[in-house]
Amino acid sequence: MRVVESEKIIELIEDACIRANTELSPDVYEALKAAVEIEESDIGREILSQIIRNADIAREEGVPICQDTGMAVFFVELGKDVYIKGSNLTDAINEGVRRGYEKGYLRRSVVGDPIRRKNTKDNTPAVIYYEMTDGERISIDFTPKGFGSENMSGIKMLKPADSTKGIIDFVVDVVRRGGANPCPPVIVGVGIGGTMDKAAVLAKKALLRDLGKRSDDDDIRRLEEVLKEKINDLGVGPGGLGGRVTALGVNILAYPTHIAGLPVAVNICCHASRHFHIDI
Repeated sequence: MRVVESEKIIELIEDACIRANTELSPDVYEALKAAVEIEESDIGREILSQIIRNADIAREEGVPICQDTGMAVFFVELGKDVYIKGSNLTDAINEGVRRGYEKGYLRRSVVGDPIRRKNTKDNTPAVIYYEMTDGERISIDFTPKGFGSENMSGIKMLKPADSTKGIIDFVVDVVRRGGANPCPPVIVGVGIGGTMDKAAVLAKKALLRDLGKRSDDDDIRRLEEVLKEKINDLGVGPGGLGGRVTALGVNILAYPTHIAGLPVAVNICCHASRHFHIDI
């Protein structure tokens, strides 16, 4: 049994909150630079160049990439042979978020109740998904999810007979209806299968995959390629002002489902696709 002090976890989460919000991950940064080369619109290329410059300034000066520093979302893999000494893992993660958002002067956007709308003033509680694994390792993926893009997401319970065409039509329509609102170029996470809630979690988790990596499943990989092409054919373009590059990537995760169902969820992320990985 491996013992991990909760204070260590708190410190790592604190650091992740600041770094994710000020340092654009290399895969997204490289995708933006590649997009400049293929963008056909002059204004689109200018917008992409400004986005890259903004990321450079944020990294150099340690300031947020975007004023919306997001709601803290975590995907945690917890080894069964790990014992956390001190506070429990959920409390440790929330304390790390609390400290990180205060220390980094990051905007605190969470309200404690969706109806009464009173700000919690520390960006907690975080949204945390746990998965139990073997071994003595804790793996944490963090993404501060801004709501300009989150609000443009969607879910639909397709029928099995809708097949791949139904999936394509729905995903493309969600992006089309979003238009300029999610701050394109976007990354599109798609979850297929499971139940309604499982598909939504898959779609969000899919956003964490490196943009340089494609699915290991041949059929899913081809579907990702088709969706990216069709989305970029929409002409929404950088900033929603027209152009070739509406999406930097489409990432799909799939899961077994019921014989009577075909749940499909789409989680859109803006060009500031912030994520950070921690191994403990």
